[in-house]
Amino acid sequence: MVRIAIVEDDKVIRNGVQEYLNNQMEMSCQIAKESVEAFLSGINKENIPDIILMDIGLPGMSGISGVKLIKEKYPDINIVMFTVYHDFNKIFQSLCAGASGYLLKNIPFADIKKAIEIVNDGGSFMSPQIARKVINYFQTGQKNEPSTSLTGKEKEIVLGLVDGLSYKMIAEKNFISIETVRSHIKNIYKKLHVHCKAEVIKKSISGEI
Repeated sequence: MVRIAIVEDDKVIRNGVQEYLNNQMEMSCQIAKESVEAFLSGINKENIPDIILMDIGLPGMSGISGVKLIKEKYPDINIVMFTVYHDFNKIFQSLCAGASGYLLKNIPFADIKKAIEIVNDGGSFMSPQIARKVINYFQTGQKNEPSTSLTGKEKEIVLGLVDGLSYKMIAEKNFISIETVRSHIKNIYKKLHVHCKAEVIKKSISGEI
């Protein structure tokens, strides 16, 4: 059973998504709060969710700040942004804070379910509009033909990270082992002088790779 929580200040949206998720097999959404503060005050070791759907524009603490705080306290929780914001700064800030996905609120309920399943399986998920924005940034950057020391295979790994693929999915796509993927990523971090996946994605989107 995948345990899900929602942090969303719009009661109609919050209740609608909660009802939908509770009607899905193998999913349970017992926590639905209007703010990060309300979520944190009601959480305990008996009801820690596997995944949180997190709005950005919330009363009190913002959703992005909430992601960072929650990930520090509960690093095993996966957080998916659930918002109306689609500008790149919000996307990047969310990824840097520790988000595992980014959904726009106009996404169909079926895609919310799909996103939860993918993230719970170790991957990442973005609304189609967000994925297109990421790709557009990447393609624009590629036209500048930036110099980089990454090998062809390492660039393929970076593309997998930008697409939100898990290590397992990247390994299968490139016909290599998960350990080889980890080795490539270690080399990528070293060559790019970065320390996390979000920094790699930022460099890729901005055309530095």
